[in-house]
Amino acid sequence: MATVTEAPPVAPAPEPAGRKKPPRKRGRWTPYLLLLPGLLWLFVFFALPLIYQASTSVQTGSLEEGYRVTWHFATYWDALSDYWPQFVRSVLYAASATVLCLLLGYPLAYLIAFRAGRWRNLIMILVIAPFFTSFLIRTLAWKTILADGGPVVDVLNTLHVLDVTAWLGWTAGDRVLATPLAVVCGLTYNFLPFMILPLYTSLERIDPRLHEAANDLYATPSTTFRRVTFPLSMPGVVSGTLLTFIPASGDYINSDLLGSTDTRMVGNVIQSQFLRILDYPTAAALSFILMAAILAIITVYIRKSGTEDLV
Repeated sequence: MATVTEAPPVAPAPEPAGRKKPPRKRGRWTPYLLLLPGLLWLFVFFALPLIYQASTSVQTGSLEEGYRVTWHFATYWDALSDYWPQFVRSVLYAASATVLCLLLGYPLAYLIAFRAGRWRNLIMILVIAPFFTSFLIRTLAWKTILADGGPVVDVLNTLHVLDVTAWLGWTAGDRVLATPLAVVCGLTYNFLPFMILPLYTSLERIDPRLHEAANDLYATPSTTFRRVTFPLSMPGVVSGTLLTFIPASGDYINSDLLGSTDTRMVGNVIQSQFLRILDYPTAAALSFILMAAILAIITVYIRKSGTEDLV
């Protein structure tokens, strides 16, 4: 009988003379080094102030005697029980301004994306033109626009619009200034570009062939918008509403310049507690309550919106 033996292992061929080994991988730490300045910036100017404000919110004492950390969490309950109307008012004003920005901004963004043609760049410049002036000047301009006896108030009176807004409690008689309507108008104007730009970006990314396919399937323009355009623009809608609602809910300039004591928002209370009353623990507690409320609202909103792809 013949026996079969295993073949000996083949030795690797010797490397040719002069051939160098492949260099070791270098630069794997480069992305982390590039991120380091940004992370340091966030830590110094975002995380540290939050930590400091968190410790301030549980302190007791006075400006003369000094403050010390005593873990006095009752400050949160006292702040919420004393100023809950301002919290509700802030959410209501910010939500109203966000809805108005969406109603005004979506048609304009649609026009820029699909119908502007060679006028697109000009319209975009007009959209961002308010950024060329300060936030304060833009808000002060609305005091002239909504002045008593001005053309805007006269037109609203002629159309009996103020009768409806007075019935809703948004104006007082024939007066618009120092009313909730004036504050919402200021918020809408100042934050409208933050709604238009994400909407335009989202609409511009829609493939025009999808509209052509809808037309080939005999879809009406309204059906095309409802089934194609609007669902595909949802990332822009979500981004625009967040960029509008979040700063509007914490704003205090519009309420301070265009409103009255009856239209004070929580931002006005925080500003007053920090700079006038000098009650730092209450101001810090109000800030954290506002931040927690906004996080809860936007978390539910993003989950219900059905999209996590933000522009």
